[in-house]
Amino acid sequence: MLASPACFVFTFLLCQLTGPAASGVLKKLVGALGGSVTFPLNRSVDQIDSIIWVFNTTTLVTIQPKLADKKPVIIVTQHRNKERVNFPHEGYSLKLSKLKKNDSGVYRAEIHSSTFQDPLTQKYELRVYEHLSKPKVITGLQNNKNGTCVTNLTCSVEQGGEDVTYSWKSLGQVTNESHSGSILPISWRQEKRDMTFICMARNPVSSNSSNPIFAWKLCEGAAGGLVTSVILKLLLSLILLCLIALVIIILIMRRERRKESIEEKKGLNLHPETLNYSPAFGETSEYDTISYFNSTVPEENAVNTLYSTVQIPPKVEKSHSLPTLPDTPRQFTHENVI
Repeated sequence: MLASPACFVFTFLLCQLTGPAASGVLKKLVGALGGSVTFPLNRSVDQIDSIIWVFNTTTLVTIQPKLADKKPVIIVTQHRNKERVNFPHEGYSLKLSKLKKNDSGVYRAEIHSSTFQDPLTQKYELRVYEHLSKPKVITGLQNNKNGTCVTNLTCSVEQGGEDVTYSWKSLGQVTNESHSGSILPISWRQEKRDMTFICMARNPVSSNSSNPIFAWKLCEGAAGGLVTSVILKLLLSLILLCLIALVIIILIMRRERRKESIEEKKGLNLHPETLNYSPAFGETSEYDTISYFNSTVPEENAVNTLYSTVQIPPKVEKSHSLPTLPDTPRQFTHENVI
């Protein structure tokens, strides 16, 4: 028995009404840590009673659309989200700011209308990523065989390590080469020693590149590089030793000069000064007489008596300690010399 045309029309209308309401197409969104993201919502129903935004199983916002004489009513269920939630251009698309890592998850918009028995739903999946830090490159074991350098370069990032893709650029050749993956196996000879390797890391919200890695710094023993490195190290060591020896010699010479100058100063202070003392004016002189005895003359002869006067300098005393004496005639002691 064939179905009537009215039955087909009723079935088609039922699918149009209940199909979208049962499930919506999942939309994937990405956001940067600390940034913002907008969940787009196109209003396909004229008569809307309410719109509810849900994060996982938690209700975020409830909206009652505006009427002819009333503004829309927006109710944010969690106080900490009031400053983060916004609806730009007076629409119903949700904008979430100041994103955090735990904002990643499934969001759902439910449109309730008296036209449909079940609400229309639109689902979103949000992933929040960090900005990538500067990649670091680690050199693996190096092997030098017959002047050929063989090693591996490994690239990694410390922050934002989720969903990161790595690629390499090899510069310095006629045609620059690229390679995907965090590990780059390299092999080069003397004619390729000018090559430069750069690692690039990307995630859905940012990208960053490493410092350049120069081929001539890898496997320094390749193509005579080791001999040159050893010679340079020996020359630098010799220059350093010469400088140290020169500094020591200069310090020793200064020390000897200081000793000589100190000894010269001490030698000048060893010679005492000779002071000449003369009797002060007005001091009393002491005299003594020396008698000459003639053994052949037994008796005194007054006529043949000789007188001799010897002046003996007085003892040196401090001038201020000597009393001032009046002018008195000097006394002489005479002895008869026979």
